[in-house]
Amino acid sequence: EALISDVFPILDLADFYIKNTRKILERQKIKIGVWGLLGRESEVEYFPYGVIGVISPWNFPFSIPAGQIIIALMAGNSVVLKPSEFTPKTGITIKKIFDEIGLPDGVFEVVTGNGYTGECLVRSGVDKIFFTGSTSTGIKIMKAAAENLTQVVMELGGKDPMIVFDDVDLDITTDAAIFGSFFNTGQVCASVERIYVQDKIFKKFVDLMVEKTKKLRVGYSKVPYEYDIGSVISEKQLEKINEHINDVIEKGGQILTGGRTKNLFVEPTIFVNIDHSFKSVREETFGPTAPVMKFSTDDEAVKLANDSEYGLTASVWTKDIKKAREIASKLNFATVMINDNLITHAIPQTPWGGIKKSGMGRTHGKEGLLEMVQIRHVHTNKLGQKMRQPWWYPFTKEKYEFSLALTNLLHSPNIAEKLSSLIKIVKNFGKISRQRL
Repeated sequence: EALISDVFPILDLADFYIKNTRKILERQKIKIGVWGLLGRESEVEYFPYGVIGVISPWNFPFSIPAGQIIIALMAGNSVVLKPSEFTPKTGITIKKIFDEIGLPDGVFEVVTGNGYTGECLVRSGVDKIFFTGSTSTGIKIMKAAAENLTQVVMELGGKDPMIVFDDVDLDITTDAAIFGSFFNTGQVCASVERIYVQDKIFKKFVDLMVEKTKKLRVGYSKVPYEYDIGSVISEKQLEKINEHINDVIEKGGQILTGGRTKNLFVEPTIFVNIDHSFKSVREETFGPTAPVMKFSTDDEAVKLANDSEYGLTASVWTKDIKKAREIASKLNFATVMINDNLITHAIPQTPWGGIKKSGMGRTHGKEGLLEMVQIRHVHTNKLGQKMRQPWWYPFTKEKYEFSLALTNLLHSPNIAEKLSSLIKIVKNFGKISRQRL
């Protein structure tokens, strides 16, 4: 898991920005319509914010901060990283790696500590904050950032739905559901946390998913492929998972497999006979649980998927790609995958982020690079030293009539009125250009 989610994506990301940063950030001309015919031109150029603060999570302690650091540095910023208090050594390791590049002193620094350290970083006067973590913590950071109007990019929680239509390959799609639900012990913001299966195949899908899930190996070993599912990060996280499991039991839901815990290890767990009143369907679990529900129609699937305060990712599974794209365009999520899940955070060319309570702003892709820079508009009047503007002081009757004629010339739907206005402009232009204070 660490190799495919924490190491490989960063190498790919670095390669993408090395090849594309200069092109994305080069100065660009803006088409300005009729103003361009009047001797004017406009361009936008990009310049760094200055100091970027990165507050990173524990679930992918290398790839998430390292990617944001690379993008920030490529855009010309300095960076201060505050890693999770659960993974401080990873943050220090990242610092050692970047030190080998030969960066000037102070361009990249790491500060370790708990939430108070993060709060101090937010209030320190950095120019922009990139935060990845829970929605509740994100709200606190936004409140602190607002005191100095510090801009923020936030990648927060998720409750990502997987919609499965009845024409799918059951073998492939159940494998995808298991991987999407249980990868990294379910501790992924883009985990599949809700599965909606069309009623015609519901039982077959669930039976096969349960059969395969029972084969997953839970435990820890220094041999990287001896087990499939590791532990959760902390007792606090375990309590949240158990809360959702107990809620299923208390409300009459059914646990088809899993549900047991030992130390910090949780068996992969599949729920059925549940609905949107259950905590495991409404709240982010961040653990190895898979609530599976049924639907009948396309509209019902869309309605159920959109019934969430989160909007990070969703996935649609069907052999009918045209239909899948139509469904995708109705889903209120920042990323919708068709016959795929989890993967797009590892594709650096694509934007990553959420809507609703899943966050704001983007990382990765062109959009992620543009989050690291400010925009400067440069406007040039090439005739500015050769003539006065017809709308400068003093205001006169002729200037009023000129302005009215110009408005009609450009925006009147009547051709005769346009021609009449053009004649007035030509006739009066010389006169008003000589009017001065």
